[in-house]
Amino acid sequence: MFENLTERLSRTLKTVTGKAKLTEDNIKETLREVRMALLEADVALPVVKDFVSRVRERAIGQEVQQSLSPGQAFVKIVQAELVEVMGAANDGLNLAQQPPAVILMAGLQGAGKTTSVAKLAKWLKESQKKSVLVASADVYRPAAIKQLETLASEVGANFFPSSTDQKPVDIANAAIHEGKIKHHDVVIVDTAGRLHIDDSMMDEIKKLHAAINPIETLFVVDAMTGQDAANTARAFNEALPLTGVVLTKADGDARGGAALSVRHITGKPIKFLGVGEKTDALEPFHPDRVASRILGMGDVLSLIEEAERKIDRKKADKLATKLKKGKGFDLEDFRDQLQQMKNMGGMGAMLDKLPGMGAMGNMAQMAQGKVDDKMFVQMEAIINSMTPKERRNPDIINGSRKKRIAAGSGTQIQDLNRLIKQHKQMSKMMRKMTRKGGMAKMMRGLGALKGQMPGGGMPGGGMLPPGGGKKFPGM
Repeated sequence: MFENLTERLSRTLKTVTGKAKLTEDNIKETLREVRMALLEADVALPVVKDFVSRVRERAIGQEVQQSLSPGQAFVKIVQAELVEVMGAANDGLNLAQQPPAVILMAGLQGAGKTTSVAKLAKWLKESQKKSVLVASADVYRPAAIKQLETLASEVGANFFPSSTDQKPVDIANAAIHEGKIKHHDVVIVDTAGRLHIDDSMMDEIKKLHAAINPIETLFVVDAMTGQDAANTARAFNEALPLTGVVLTKADGDARGGAALSVRHITGKPIKFLGVGEKTDALEPFHPDRVASRILGMGDVLSLIEEAERKIDRKKADKLATKLKKGKGFDLEDFRDQLQQMKNMGGMGAMLDKLPGMGAMGNMAQMAQGKVDDKMFVQMEAIINSMTPKERRNPDIINGSRKKRIAAGSGTQIQDLNRLIKQHKQMSKMMRKMTRKGGMAKMMRGLGALKGQMPGGGMPGGGMLPPGGGKKFPGM
């Protein structure tokens, strides 16, 4: 998300570098480029006009502090206004009521509503330690009810059964009643969608809302629809007292205009971003971190939080202890590192959050092209085709063993040779790091970053320190 906008803004903002003071003359062209960049990103025109006007007002006559160049000062203003447009801070769910807290999900068909219900249930269960019951009030599509049942089972949420011969209000009330008697913390109600906004759908969902009085009414909208996302959100906001927005398919939209338009047009905060098809691909929306990513400053804080959540700490600690004792980094350890990176969303997802990547000509995409995530799968297959003895001691892998391993993994001998070479390079790096105390330094460094970076970005596009560490083992 935002790749095109990041690249365009990064080029544009360089033009104000070297100026002693920000004046109307020397930022005029830059503001015009900022305007074009936002329009190309499919940001709604009223939002663009207001944004550019506010940046101009703040920038003109701005005395540049000694610690900043004019370019940095201007970027700081643009970042602050991006945060303002998207909402000053993460607006979390309000669950402060007598359980169960009821969440109603609304949106058009195809926006990813049912999947978002399951993702939200998983997030509430794992991050907030809540007991969640989900129910489908979509009586027009039997497949939707079945889909939610399957997804609920997958994410470990409780499912309230319903059928197409029931009324949506009856289903929702019965689910809330069950939530009370079985002491669930949260009940999420999925609703029927339509291919477009129509009066009957709006009347039905208004009645449902009035009957159950949910504490949160979330509008689910597809980021790929660009300006239409904001317009649809406005229509739903006029019909329902929305409390927030879930922006889905954010990983598939290189422009990002919807994220910049929805809050401004509806006045309602984006609470979550759907960033993939997997049930754990839901992120709380932090405007300050997203603004940093748009400007190519990265989002290290989110990367650290993701690492804490998804990396197997036991395996990481075990590897650190093993290396400290002077034992080698074998192919089983290498396989563990590949699996950890896969859990983090692959190379592209990780690089996207590192500072400087967006500003360096879509470096994340280029790097992902060179280190294709499919290669990780192939490398794992090769290692799995080895015997435990071969994994622990790669030096014994001779010509005949190579033929057997390549045949067993459906790969070529050159693929195996490349893997062995990569393993040797990583092993060498690990030894170097262990000798210099690099793993401990990395842990301290990440802790300091998390404490010192409220915006999740690193000014000046600084990179993470090199090395492995328990939170990013093997990187």
